[in-house]
Amino acid sequence: MKPDIHPDYRTVLFHDVAADAYFLIGSTVSTDKTQDYQGQSYPYVTLDISSASHPVYTGKQRQAQNEGRVAGFNKRFAGFMGSKA
Repeated sequence: MKPDIHPDYRTVLFHDVAADAYFLIGSTVSTDKTQDYQGQSYPYVTLDISSASHPVYTGKQRQAQNEGRVAGFNKRFAGFMGSKA
C-alpha cells in the first residue's frame, strides 16, 4: 500500500440520539468532537437514526400497521357478530 493516502481507521463512538444508544465501531469518519465512554476517550459522532431507532429494525412501524388492519376488520364485520344469547 502507498503511504499517507489512506484515511485514518480508528474506533469511533456513535450516539443515536433518538434511542439514546451508543455504538463503538471502527470507522474512517473525521470529527473534531471527543467523548469519554467506559473510561476511554473516543472520537464522537451523533446520529439521527440507526438500527436501534429505525422502524424497520424495531418493528414498531409494522405493529402500528397491524393494529390499523385489525381495527378496520372489526369495523367492517361488526354487524356479522350479533349477540347469540
